[in-house]
Amino acid sequence: METSRDDFVIAIRSAFLKKGTQQRFSLLGLIFFSLIFLILGSLNFKAINYVKIAINEIVYRSSFIVSTPEKFIKNNYLVVQNHLDLYEENEKNKSELVKLRSKDLLNKFIVLENKRLKNIIDDYLVKSDTIFAKVLSDKGSPFLKSIIVNKGSKHDINLGMIVMDGEYLVGKVVEVNYLSARVLLLSDLNSKIPVIIEPNEIFSILSGTGKDHGVIQYSKKYDNIQSESVIYSSGAGSLFEAGIPIGRINTNYSDEKRVEFFSDFSQLRFVKIISFIKSESE
Repeated sequence: METSRDDFVIAIRSAFLKKGTQQRFSLLGLIFFSLIFLILGSLNFKAINYVKIAINEIVYRSSFIVSTPEKFIKNNYLVVQNHLDLYEENEKNKSELVKLRSKDLLNKFIVLENKRLKNIIDDYLVKSDTIFAKVLSDKGSPFLKSIIVNKGSKHDINLGMIVMDGEYLVGKVVEVNYLSARVLLLSDLNSKIPVIIEPNEIFSILSGTGKDHGVIQYSKKYDNIQSESVIYSSGAGSLFEAGIPIGRINTNYSDEKRVEFFSDFSQLRFVKIISFIKSESE
């Protein structure tokens, strides 16, 4: 009987010594300790309050210490990231500044080159104000095409000033009175002006026909003139400023290179009278 009781005690001890059982008893002990601690804390024991304060201090200090490396790494990451963003933005601004400076230099070069080319071809630049005039009447005949405008020498109109309809060339002043002037149109039989035909850069002479169109004459590359090519004033001979649009080539007529004017001379009501003064060499 005693032997069986000893065996029972030994079995209980071995059960308590097993690892799993030890863990369960440890967990139960922690639970019992927590319950006892809470009950004593509710009874407002000073010793328990001091323990609670100590535990809170330990937890707070530990949390601060543990979180310090994380905050340090995070702050340093943000500083490095901001530095990299600032560096990238600075490099982008430097690249854009270089491009803007190169464009500025290119624009200056184009302006200087344009002035140089204008001086080479003895071109004329606008130096005076534009004078707007009203068309009073037209002196039409089978061959002569001209108009009378309501501005004359009183308004600083001089011989040779060019006349435009908007941006298109229509003629030049050939007679000046005190309060009026006569403008010879490009379609007049006596009108002959130097022109350039683009896009092939063909220099030629535009002659009036006394009708509503002109013709191309005296060109060394006459056969190279294509239909729909645009006619501009060439500036040769110091008669007109270069680059003023005049009309378009029509090659549907086998006997001539006809020029159809951009402006309808029969519908002119107001014109611009402009004088061009020769640019001074720099």
